[in-house]
Order: sequence, then C-alpha cells, then structure tokens
Amino acid sequence: MEYSRKNRALFIDKEAEATLALAKEGLLNPVDGLMCKKVASEVDETCRYKGKHFPFSFILAPSGKRNEKILKSAKRGEEFDLVVEGETKGSLIVDEVFEIDKQSRIYKIYGTTDESHPGVKKLSQRVGKYAVCGKYRVDTKRIKEVKESIKQILNNPDIGHITSLMLTARPLHRAHERLIRLSLDRSDFLILFLNRPYFNDDFSYELRYKTLKYFVDNYLPKNRVAIFPFENTYLFAGHNGTMLDCIVAKNLGCHRFVIAQNHTGLGLYYDHNKSVSIASTFEDIGIEVEMSSEFVYCNECKTLVSTKTCPHGKHHHITYRSESIAEMLKKGLLPPAVLVRKEISAILLSNLFPNRFKKLTELYDSILPNNGLVENHNEEDFYIALMQLYQTTSLT
Repeated sequence: MEYSRKNRALFIDKEAEATLALAKEGLLNPVDGLMCKKVASEVDETCRYKGKHFPFSFILAPSGKRNEKILKSAKRGEEFDLVVEGETKGSLIVDEVFEIDKQSRIYKIYGTTDESHPGVKKLSQRVGKYAVCGKYRVDTKRIKEVKESIKQILNNPDIGHITSLMLTARPLHRAHERLIRLSLDRSDFLILFLNRPYFNDDFSYELRYKTLKYFVDNYLPKNRVAIFPFENTYLFAGHNGTMLDCIVAKNLGCHRFVIAQNHTGLGLYYDHNKSVSIASTFEDIGIEVEMSSEFVYCNECKTLVSTKTCPHGKHHHITYRSESIAEMLKKGLLPPAVLVRKEISAILLSNLFPNRFKKLTELYDSILPNNGLVENHNEEDFYIALMQLYQTTSLT
C-alpha cells in the first residue's frame, strides 16, 4: 500500500526488504532478526552466532539524509513504517539505534573496500551511518511459497536425499548441463536455485528461468528436479556467499550443496595447488558440501571432460566462461552448439532481439532447406535451423 505518513518512515530498497524476509522466514537460521550493537560486534569479531557459524552481523543501516535524521531522533518503542519505492511494505518497532563503522561493514561483506569493485561501490551507496534493531514485519509471501513447495517434496516418502545447486545460468551452457546431470545422478531429487538479482540485466530472471525450464522439461526426469527463485541480495554477493548459500539450502531441507569452482566466494576456500575439501569449514551448518570439477571441451578427447581427468594441456581446451558467451549473445552472435545447446541459444536470441528480421519467412525459405510446404516460422525456428546449417560439414 502507498505510504500513508501515519508513522515516521524508514526508506529501504527491495534488496533490504528481501533480506529481512529471508531472516523472518528462517532461511538464515540461526539468525532470526536484527542484531543489537553488542551482539553485532560479537558476531563481526567471532563470525559465530548462537554457537553456529555466521560470517557477519545482521543489521539494517539504511542510507540517506532522511533516514539518518529519523534514526538520530528515534525513541525506543517507536514504530516506523518500512517504505520501499513509495509503498509501505512493513514496519519496525525500535529497540536500539547505534552508529556503525561503514568501511568495516563493507569489508566484512566483500573482503575489500576498494571502490573499483562494483559491489563495494554499490554497497557504499546503500549503507548508512546508523543501524536500527527491533522487531519487524515484512511481506514474506514469495519465500513462503518456495518453502511450502519444498516441504511437499520432503513429505514424499520416495525421496530420501535432496541435493541443491545454485545457478545464475547467464546463460545456461553445456558445462551447466553436465553439472546438473552429475548432481542429479547422485541424489533422489535435485533443487535448482536460480538467482534472482536486484538489478536490471539483459538476461532477466524470467528469460533465464525459461531456458532452464526448457532444459529440465525436455532433457531431465521432471519428477526429480525442481526450479526455485533465490533472492540473491547483496549479502550473497561477497566473499562469504558460499557459506550463506549453504545456510539457506540447509534451512530449506537440503542434504547436499554442490559448488561449482566459479561459485561466488569459493576462492576463499579453494587451493588451486591441491584438492581441498571445504566441508570442514561448514561442519556446524549441518549440510554436506561437494565441490565439482571444472568442465571443459577437449579438442583431443572430442567431448566435455573434467580438467581432473583430461590428460591434454589447456591449449586443447575450450572453457565455458559465462561472461564471454553472454557477450556473444548480447552482440547477436549465435554461439557454437559445443558451448550452448542450439534450442537454448534460439530462446535467448529471439528474446534479446525481438522482431529482428523484417522478412523472416522469406529469409527462412531462401537460405534454409524445408519440406516444400508453405509454413510459418518464428525466430526461434530460424536460429535452430541456422545452427543446423552451421553444422553442415560436406563443404568444410
């Protein structure tokens, strides 16, 4: 509802709202609410809360002169509206307001204060000088729906072991597919958490969901895989992202968490000179942690392989770097099928470049083989057929 000015207000963004909702619904357990100054200081110093690992304090410190003025004059027991983009989305009853060290807060989350880091620059703009704690209320409907769906899966007596995998799928490529299949092979059920970020992007959540769902529906046993949105707020973007992902997966009932080698925060735990199990780092979280191998296409093996099992040098390898593949797609190029399944590329390009071809049917009929009948084709059909033409080898 629109902000009514009945109470004084704190103005927060969607990321803060989503983060508060995660804690309210128990997904950040043992954290279940905002921390006071004493507790926040202890957690930042020890990285533990209620006897369990938690990387930093859970606080609300909204930026802006309006918020700073309101917090400086706040009284214990006063109720504030929580306003997001002009609408009241919840409320908070003040227990304590305290000053924080902004640079220290940024360092705890990102492991650096260098503003050339895009996350650091963004966080420095949204973290204020004062934090507030107290009981709060926010809308948790979307998270409750995810919890209820997973609860129904857990209640199925035929499902004993659930593995979880966090994906950005920007875009979904062949190495993702291999990792998904291997994860499913070792479990009764696989939950794919698809990151829903809080910034505008060419590869929207809806588009990435569409590609992932296409792959699941057409190439996996659908009764053993489910896709759920994951509120990928600023908390998960830093060097402790892996730990927080594990905490959320555990609190949703998952037994195993699979980590790809390029997963956010993995560099903190992975020693490239030797194989290291990071499970010991998360012993008290209570979830099995498994680190996957890096997958590449080997020009000698002629297939997708693990770097641990391929005897050939890196110069024979095609790596699956999401940023490079995404750049090709954003320029309108059709990635080779060895990188991205042609149907996935077709979905992505037809959405990134809608109505790209003025005379699509004429273009389709002039350069692509057909069955001789007059047919209507959409842009996805065109990209799929074009990829098949690229793969014709008699003249190459």
